[in-house]
Amino acid sequence: MSLLTIILNILLPPLAVAMQHGIGTTFVISLLLTLLAWIPGVIHAFIVNS
Repeated sequence: MSLLTIILNILLPPLAVAMQHGIGTTFVISLLLTLLAWIPGVIHAFIVNS
C-alpha cells in the first residue's frame, strides 16, 4: 500500500476505494459508510485496499 493510498484512506475513503477498484459496489458501500459515519468508512477503505 502506497503512502498516497494511506492518506486517501484516512481523508477521503471513497476516493481511495475508487482509485483501487473503480466505481462499483465496493465504492458505493464505502460512500455510504463514510456518509453515515466517517470512521466505518475509513475502516472499510483500509480493509478493501489492503
